[in-house]
Amino acid sequence: MASTLSPEITIDTIADKVYANERITPEDALFLFNHENLNDLAALANYRREQVSDPNVVTYIIGRILNYTNVCWVRCKFCAFYRVPNHGEGYTLSDEEILRKVGDTVDKGGVEILFQGGLNPKLKIDYYERIFSLIKEKYPNVILHALSPAEIIYIAHISKLTLEDCLKRLNAAGLHSIPGAGGEILVDRVRKIIAPYKDTTDEWLACMRTASKLGIRSTASMMFGHVETLEDRVEHLNRIRDLQDECQPFRAFVTWSFQPEETNLPIERKASAFDYLRTLAVSRIFLDNFANIQLSILTQGPKIAQLGLGYGANDFGSTMIEENVVSAAGNKFILSSEEFERLIADAGYTPRRRNTRYELIEN
Repeated sequence: MASTLSPEITIDTIADKVYANERITPEDALFLFNHENLNDLAALANYRREQVSDPNVVTYIIGRILNYTNVCWVRCKFCAFYRVPNHGEGYTLSDEEILRKVGDTVDKGGVEILFQGGLNPKLKIDYYERIFSLIKEKYPNVILHALSPAEIIYIAHISKLTLEDCLKRLNAAGLHSIPGAGGEILVDRVRKIIAPYKDTTDEWLACMRTASKLGIRSTASMMFGHVETLEDRVEHLNRIRDLQDECQPFRAFVTWSFQPEETNLPIERKASAFDYLRTLAVSRIFLDNFANIQLSILTQGPKIAQLGLGYGANDFGSTMIEENVVSAAGNKFILSSEEFERLIADAGYTPRRRNTRYELIEN
């Protein structure tokens, strides 16, 4: 019997697929991660981007990451932000302080509150219902892009609720959408090393699947540059693409490199800017069912973010009036909307402000 060998993978065979608007395989993606010529990747990623978004426009949002608590028992090795329960530096913001921060965001033109913290054993479903309702009542036009699958799964657990009932109650109180935080790398071997007490890959995906069924959209993310292999990155992207095929939960994808400063996850060296641009491009080429690929200006800085616009990204992300998690690990690229617009225009694109739903809004 004749053997059925797969045809040889080359940059040309992959390019043929991309320019025919066909899907590439995980094997193709792994080839691209090992392909030396970044210009080839940029050309393919930019073609994919132009098929699904306005080639002349780069969007951004004015928002705030509101870290309502830093108390968390999970002890993720990559996190420099958390404090274990009863630690002297642990905090939970008062309702008044949270509302003050939301009001300050609105005063600065912000439309999104990315409400995230830790897995705090003292905060059950009633806490989130109360604070979300307060925000919704006082600032009805603010969009709550809130919590992570890990937080939601834990809230359901300690509140003795099913995941679906927990999400229904959070949604009724004001939760609009779920950020893709906590995805890290969706490979359990990796997750057991960097966050052994956190949710599994299937649990993270199940949360996003359940939310989608209830009409709650989300984003997807990938944190790379720690203990994962290139094969792990491809598996992560494949799990996300499969779920997007299944139920379209994700509005956008964002990837960033691990920031090791002050964490308990020692690595020999941080991921380079070239690794970031390569990963960004491969993500755009592989994730053919995503309209929006978002840059991580917070970790990469403005110069690499501008370059990233030629590697498949169409969104500059959030101006982040406030941010404490990534900046706790050493980086603080916090820029104003005016700086965002200048950087986008200097790169040759038209800047447009958006909301969480990726609807364009007037400045």
